[in-house]
Amino acid sequence: MTGLQLFTVIHVVISLHGIGSGLIVLFGFLAGMRLRAWNTAFLASTITTSVTGFLFPFKGITPGILVGIVSLIVLALALVALRRHWVRTYIAAVSAAEFFNVLVLIVQVFEKVPALHRYAPKGNEPIVAVIQLIALVIFVGLAFASIRRSAHSPQAI
Repeated sequence: MTGLQLFTVIHVVISLHGIGSGLIVLFGFLAGMRLRAWNTAFLASTITTSVTGFLFPFKGITPGILVGIVSLIVLALALVALRRHWVRTYIAAVSAAEFFNVLVLIVQVFEKVPALHRYAPKGNEPIVAVIQLIALVIFVGLAFASIRRSAHSPQAI
């Protein structure tokens, strides 16, 4: 295994940890539960995922680079919101950051999984966009439901 291959595996593991912990955090929001350790795990792994994404060989500005930049901005907002106890802003920022993680996952799955790659060999086919749109609707719905729930349980973070 080359150094780049090992780095890629580490990056993917961190990314999957971020996605998994992010889902737990989002469902914690819905349940009105304080999941401080999971929030910390999500923020740490998602920030690390975004930062390590910039350490791959640079081949120009790509959609992945742009998503990484936007994700880091959103994560900075999440950290400020967490520090200042802006619950609704924190929920919205975490939901957006988790969506960006899943957005990249969708593209990567179509690129790397042979059974799906045949349906989207370029990665920009309509099926990819439809699945990304479905993910967007789900995450917006989770964010809105969580924000409404937080009005009754402001201790969600």
